[in-house]
Amino acid sequence: SIALFVARDLNYGIDFQGGILIEVRVDKAGKLGEMRQQLSNLGLGEVALQEFGAPTDILIRIQKQEGGEKAQQAAIDKVKKELGPGVEYRRTEFVGPKVSEELFRDGVLAVVLAIVGILIYIWFRFEWQFGVGAVIALCHDVLTTIGIFALTGIEFNLSTVAAILTIAGYSINDTVVVYDRVRENLRKYKTLSLFELLNNSINETLSRTVMTSVTTLLALLSLYILGGEVIRGFSFAMIWGVVIGTYSSVCLAVPLLLYLNVNRGTGRTKSDGEVAQEASS
Repeated sequence: SIALFVARDLNYGIDFQGGILIEVRVDKAGKLGEMRQQLSNLGLGEVALQEFGAPTDILIRIQKQEGGEKAQQAAIDKVKKELGPGVEYRRTEFVGPKVSEELFRDGVLAVVLAIVGILIYIWFRFEWQFGVGAVIALCHDVLTTIGIFALTGIEFNLSTVAAILTIAGYSINDTVVVYDRVRENLRKYKTLSLFELLNNSINETLSRTVMTSVTTLLALLSLYILGGEVIRGFSFAMIWGVVIGTYSSVCLAVPLLLYLNVNRGTGRTKSDGEVAQEASS
């Protein structure tokens, strides 16, 4: 994911690149598809339309045009000419580099603060080893989500950042459920090897994890197929996040405890030799 990000970078949307925002009100509902088709033929690059508020209120977003203010104004004039009469222009704005830079910085900050907050929560609720395992799994989910956007070239915008934050919450919830069972079994089965105990804990929670993920995916697939272009990036990120989050909770967060010297609650810390012997068994 990191290599893809460095080599290909992300396909940043208007939120992060800057561009033109035009708020319009049309004379009747249901014209979104027609308007999208009209504006896609103007040669203005990325053009995104979405309804907000009433069905007749539409927000048009156009990527930043090369050539300064004259080019931006020319793009606005093209849009007005193409849409013709019957359209009320309520607001026209240009999102400049400074604003887009602030939005990008705030988005990154939101993700970092979410990870730090989750780390603190896990640290207080469990032992530090659980916190480390959870955060490694969480970073894995976030990085692979960013990597899949770099690989596919799907637009990365503020809604994608919202999806990443949602993925973080979903993934950590899955991890906490399994960790709760691990902690319970650590107190119950003090003579069982750590490898067997972790394996049993995964098996005991696996049906719940899979069923939750499947039902969530069914809703997200409907959103991806029927939701239209506006939220397709969000729903794609969520679908990927649910799949990879389920994987990391079961196959990454829990197995990491084998190598983090987890205290069995007996007052004795396992030696490196014991941990290595259990990991290789």
